Amino acid sequence: MTEIWFIRHGETDWNRQRRLQGWQDTPLNASGQAQARALAERLAGEALTFDALYSSDLQRAMATAEPVSQALGLRVRPEPGIRERGFGVLEGLDLDRIEELVPEAAAAWKSRDPERIVEGGETLGQFNARVVAAVEDIAQRHEGQRLLAFTHGGVLDILWRRASGVALNAPRQATLFNVSINRIGVQGRQWQLLDWGDIKHVADEVGNDVQP
Repeated sequence: MTEIWFIRHGETDWNRQRRLQGWQDTPLNASGQAQARALAERLAGEALTFDALYSSDLQRAMATAEPVSQALGLRVRPEPGIRERGFGVLEGLDLDRIEELVPEAAAAWKSRDPERIVEGGETLGQFNARVVAAVEDIAQRHEGQRLLAFTHGGVLDILWRRASGVALNAPRQATLFNVSINRIGVQGRQWQLLDWGDIKHVADEVGNDVQP
């Protein structure tokens, strides 16, 4: 079994403003940078060995991974397969106003219909297939090893559902906190949820659960 510690990126200004990020390459804010440093300090103190470090190719994930990379002496391997879902015309919009601004796209997104198209973006089904394929490919390359992978809220949602056997259109009962550690075991096409939503390294903060 390959054990993968999936970590959501640190906070961005768009997280605070409740704006959908998607493929927009938003940077970490000062709080997010501090979260990344706290995470690196924690992981450096773990009595465990990590064999490789992967990251979404978007800068908010890469910047969260960089202090960990330096602390552990592991190079960051960019992996586009675990980048956030492409939200097309919804990207950059305030979550509280999307129904007013782009009602059709907002309805498509909120429906969680795997085949329903969000204008200019990925369907939920396409996103799910991309993430699952990327994770299983990484796991196969590192059979029996322990890995780190820096990613996004929407990706964590897919991972939790796949490992828990929860349908794409069912309610989610899991948190998607910034800089949370979420552990999954992968053996071929069999996934196992090992631990979820660990934010002990930022225990004094309230994690941001806005998706994505």
